[in-house]
Amino acid sequence: MPKLAGKDVGPIGLGLMGLTRPKNGITDDDAIEVMRAALEAGATFWNGGEFYGPEDHNSLVLLEKYFAKYPADADRVVLSIKGGMDKPNTYKPDSSRANVRRSVLDCKEQLQGRKTIDLFEVGRHDRVTPWSTTVAAFQELIQEGAMGHISLSEVSTASVHAAAAAAKAASAPPIAACEEELSLLTPDILTDGVAAACAEHDIPIVAYSPVGRGLLTGKMRTQDDLTWAMKMFPRFSAENLPQNIKLVDEVSEYAAKKGCTTPQLAINWVRCQSLRPGMPKTIIPIPGGTTKEKVLENLKVIDLTIADLDALDAIRSKYEVQGGRYPAGLPGKS
Repeated sequence: MPKLAGKDVGPIGLGLMGLTRPKNGITDDDAIEVMRAALEAGATFWNGGEFYGPEDHNSLVLLEKYFAKYPADADRVVLSIKGGMDKPNTYKPDSSRANVRRSVLDCKEQLQGRKTIDLFEVGRHDRVTPWSTTVAAFQELIQEGAMGHISLSEVSTASVHAAAAAAKAASAPPIAACEEELSLLTPDILTDGVAAACAEHDIPIVAYSPVGRGLLTGKMRTQDDLTWAMKMFPRFSAENLPQNIKLVDEVSEYAAKKGCTTPQLAINWVRCQSLRPGMPKTIIPIPGGTTKEKVLENLKVIDLTIADLDALDAIRSKYEVQGGRYPAGLPGKS
C-alpha cells in the first residue's frame, strides 16, 4: 500500500475541486455522500484547496461539514490542502512568510478543529520569495501543530531540488509529495526532469487531472458536451477538440481490449508510471467526480504492464495534443 506523509493511503485518491466549483449543480449533502462513497471504496487521500470555490464555500467549508457529520472519518483521511494565493483572492501567488502563515492558519480555522491538515502546499510558488523562506515558514507551522508536512504544487525541476534542500536546511520533515498535472494528454513531467527529480529525493507524485479535465472520458465530443469550466481551456476549443478526440478514440479502443472504461485506463496509466525505471515509486492519481457512480468508476485499479504502457505511449506519440494546458494569463509552473 502506498504511503503519503508516513500514512497508508489508497492507490487512487480523490480530488475535491469539482465539489465546490460554482454552478456544479450539486448540494453540499450530495457532495458529502460522494466523499463518503470514495472513502468507503478506498480513496483515503483527499486533495482540496483554499481557493477551490469562493471563501465561504471552498474545500475547507465542505470538509468541516463532512467531518461534523462523520467525525470518525477524520483519522481515516490523509488530507492535503493547497493555498498560498493572495487575499482577497485574485489567483496571484504569494509565498511570503506572512501569507503562508495566513493561508495555513485560515484553513485550519475553517476546519474548526474537526480534521488536521496532513499536507499543505502553495498552489504556485510566487517565483520571488526564496524557497528557504517559504519552507521555513511551513516548518514554523509544523512545529506549532498547524499542519503536518510540506507538499509542492506545479513546480519546476529546479524548484523540486531547491525545496528539498531548504527542507533539509530548516530541519523540516522531507518534502512529502509533489502535485503535478499528469495524463496521456499531459505527460510533460515524465520527460522534463520533474518526475526524475522527485524520484531522486524520494518524493511521491500526486497526479491531478489524470483524465485531462474530462477529455479522456471519451464523452466530450462537441462544444455542446462541455461544461462552462471546460470551455475555458484551449484543448476544448472548437478548433482543437476534434483533433484531440483522435487520441481519445484510439485510447478508448485500447480500453475496450483491456475490459475497462477509458477513464479507468487513463487513470491507471498515470498510476503505473511508477513501474518505469527512474520514476518515483509512488504516483497517486487524484481524479475528481460529482457523482458516486463516477467516483467509484474512477477508483477501480487496473494493473497495467510495461507492454501496456508502451502500447499507450505509441498511441500517444501518433497525435500531437492541440492547445496549451491553461488559458493565457493563469500562473504557470514556478
